[in-house]
Amino acid sequence: MESWIEFGRGPLFRIAFSLMLLGLARIFALTVLGLVEAYGRSSDKIVNWREVRNQTIAWLFPMNRLWRKRPVYSTISFFFHLGLLLVPLFLAAHVLLWKRAAGFAWPALPQRLSNYLALVAIVAGLGLFSGRFLYPAARKLSRRQDLAWPLLLVLPFITGYVCSNLAIRPTTYDAMMLVHVYSANLIMLLIPFTKIAHCVLAPLSQIVTAMAWKFPAGAGDRVAATLGHADRPTWVKNSRMVQAAPADEVSAK
Repeated sequence: MESWIEFGRGPLFRIAFSLMLLGLARIFALTVLGLVEAYGRSSDKIVNWREVRNQTIAWLFPMNRLWRKRPVYSTISFFFHLGLLLVPLFLAAHVLLWKRAAGFAWPALPQRLSNYLALVAIVAGLGLFSGRFLYPAARKLSRRQDLAWPLLLVLPFITGYVCSNLAIRPTTYDAMMLVHVYSANLIMLLIPFTKIAHCVLAPLSQIVTAMAWKFPAGAGDRVAATLGHADRPTWVKNSRMVQAAPADEVSAK
């Protein structure tokens, strides 16, 4: 089992991380190219960059929005993402693993703080799953992957915490470490192909929204023609709200 663990920590980790990085870079590049193409086709070149910047910051750091709607769910989600980002990147054992794989590293978090963040991520992840599964409105909107992802994401946290903090037998430790390493590699392999890819698209979400509402010139008239209203050009004020009067009503007047 030791050889399988070392394989997961070494070659498989490098493969999984490289594929995740390349996949996310591809998604990011395609999104940027799509934005450039949409901007080039649009006749309206006006973009409120200040508003886009402010909205982007508000989405990346949603402290002012946490308690407006579904405050409990939003707060749980915030702390889940906090642990999800900090522990994998700054846990001392992970920093050492990165140094072995790439030859360089960065400062690590104190072990006690890492343990607290891991527990927060575990509790919050299970809370998100419970909210999506038990709350009828959320369950109707959730796909299978929406229910599976919180459980998969907390799996390496649970196994890693057990291996680092509990006194267990060597065989149990090896089994838990095997699950920890391979579940983490599986997550990295799946990220570019699932909704979790939003981790790199979040900074672009507001500019995508701003550009999505800029239609090419003449698009409104083509939509009207498709709907059978080619005789009502979009440049006429309230043209879509005005119904043509029947011929007999016109003659009666």
